[in-house]
Amino acid sequence: MRGERFREPIHGLSLHDVIILTKPELSTAKKESANIRSGPISIIVPVLNEAATIERFLKRLGERTERAELIVVDGGSSDGTFELAQHHCDRCLRASPGRAVQLNAGARTALSDTLWFLHADCEVPADCLEQISDALRSPQAVGGFFRIRIPNKRLVYRLTDSFAHYAGLLLRMRFGDHGFFCRRSGFDEIGGFPEIPLMEDAEFFGKLRRLGRIAIIPSRLISSPRRYERIGPWRLTVTYGLIALLYLLRVPIPVLARIYRRTCAQLRV
Repeated sequence: MRGERFREPIHGLSLHDVIILTKPELSTAKKESANIRSGPISIIVPVLNEAATIERFLKRLGERTERAELIVVDGGSSDGTFELAQHHCDRCLRASPGRAVQLNAGARTALSDTLWFLHADCEVPADCLEQISDALRSPQAVGGFFRIRIPNKRLVYRLTDSFAHYAGLLLRMRFGDHGFFCRRSGFDEIGGFPEIPLMEDAEFFGKLRRLGRIAIIPSRLISSPRRYERIGPWRLTVTYGLIALLYLLRVPIPVLARIYRRTCAQLRV
């Protein structure tokens, strides 16, 4: 079981246009249930056929989030992901495939009052738990997200992790690779993630934003470029941009899902 220690809290949370954050002291509250120690945050990770990388990912994540409850939700892997993951997390669940279904399943079993949703191909900052705790000290804050960085110098990736950030602020849109976190009360109030084939993260973020203030944490989640490299960085970037534009124009989600499948032909998790 992971140890119980806090690192020092940090300064310097940036401001969303609707929130002001201060640097409070960290909470030491914790819960224990069914021999699973839960810290102030539950981390939920959906996976599908991640056997090649899941152990390394979970070990690194566990080292940086020792006080958190770590939940992995497998969507029907055929490569042994479930068996590998269950040795490196607090709970390992099986659910029907689909990111929203898996995230909701994990949230239902989580013990903590703060939920943090992560993709299985990212690397979190060393003091991530403290930053989330600081962000949610403001009673008006209902949740937030991290900025991301793709570790590649090509221009196309700066469109994704830098230009797209400011476009997202302007359009009030955000996607799940930014590591959404929220209060459980807010998650329950909006009914969790809508179980739709695409844009469940954008829909969730829009509903969460309407509940209250959203915090931006400037520390970067390092996001793997693997999907871009498999599909083609420009192809995927243009597809994401097109789908985001059509979503803003209220094109039906099933139409967007068809565009994504035809363009990228990749099962999502």
